[in-house]
Amino acid sequence: MINKIKDIASNLHEEIRTIRRHIHQNPELSFQEFNTQNYVWEQLDAIGIANKQKIANTGIVAIIEGKNPSKKVVALRGDMDALPIIEANDVPYKSNNNGVMHACGHDVHTSCLLGAAKIINQLKGEFEGTVKLVFQPGEEKLPGGASVMIKEGVLKNPEVTNIIGQHVMPLLPVGKVGFRKGLYMASTDEIYMTIRGKGGHGAQPHQNIDPIVAMAQVITALQQVVSRVASPIIPSVLSFGKVIANGATNIIPNEVYLEGTFRTLDEEWRAKAHKSIVKIAKGVSESLGCQCDIEIRKGYPFLKNNPELTQTAIDNAINYMGAENVVDLDIWMAAEDFSYYSQELPACFYRLGTRNDAKNISSHVHTPTFDIDEDALPIGMGLMAWLAISELNG
Repeated sequence: MINKIKDIASNLHEEIRTIRRHIHQNPELSFQEFNTQNYVWEQLDAIGIANKQKIANTGIVAIIEGKNPSKKVVALRGDMDALPIIEANDVPYKSNNNGVMHACGHDVHTSCLLGAAKIINQLKGEFEGTVKLVFQPGEEKLPGGASVMIKEGVLKNPEVTNIIGQHVMPLLPVGKVGFRKGLYMASTDEIYMTIRGKGGHGAQPHQNIDPIVAMAQVITALQQVVSRVASPIIPSVLSFGKVIANGATNIIPNEVYLEGTFRTLDEEWRAKAHKSIVKIAKGVSESLGCQCDIEIRKGYPFLKNNPELTQTAIDNAINYMGAENVVDLDIWMAAEDFSYYSQELPACFYRLGTRNDAKNISSHVHTPTFDIDEDALPIGMGLMAWLAISELNG
């Protein structure tokens, strides 16, 4: 079976590369993936997969039934949205949609899932159960396409037993994949804050209430949320990446605007941290004569890989690729809306190596120069197919 899947994946390499380049060249932002949805729908038609439906406005769910289809249902997920980034790569398949780019590899995820669908459909007489293909919109934007698809019943009819997701990783060289059992990725919350004082001339600070000084002390004080309030055994991150104070060399503004993020791997601590952030920000601001308006928008939950399912996936990946090509991953404090699935049922989210320093393919995700070594495509589609079939036949 392994050799058969590898042969099919190898034969599909050029076709899936063409699909990947088409999707890369025509990126669409979160929840706007109408053309991508139509393109994927056409590809599924070409494969001969008739059991499919549109969901979550721009998503698709499709079903491939093997023998005894009600025995077990494994879902495979690929996300489809792109990012608001101007691509800087000089390649034939560079984005045609100015200011939008597949800078996180979702073109790879979608094309590999289509490749896996082609493989699985060819082998549907050789496994028991059902494979559900989840082409998901809106991973990059709250509330997350996964949450919308779940609400609309993507895990039902037929009911999914477990779900597997794959994501590119430019830190791993092409030819390698990475797994982690248990806690893997963080929850993510967005912080929006405005500190209001009284502006005026910079030469007369005693006549003003300086929101910039208050802002500096608020940011400094909030570092205690992680360093002194959090348990040292719970990973946590609190960072501010945007500060706007529209004053000048000699003008103290009326207000300062801040944006930041809070991430952790524990829901109870997450709720407590939100309260601490609000209390400290308001308290410090008010002690300096300012007012603080703060909003914390709750984002994706933490992602937990089911230990049993993930260990089985690791064992099957080793059988497919060799132990030397399957690596252990560390906790990753980035966030992914695949976490919503992991909160509902046994889930496994793993990484596909795409880096090749010899080809100068090494940029990280969410950068204008991100790209992949396309030799990762047959690995990505073949491994997904193998993991699904192995799980069904196991």
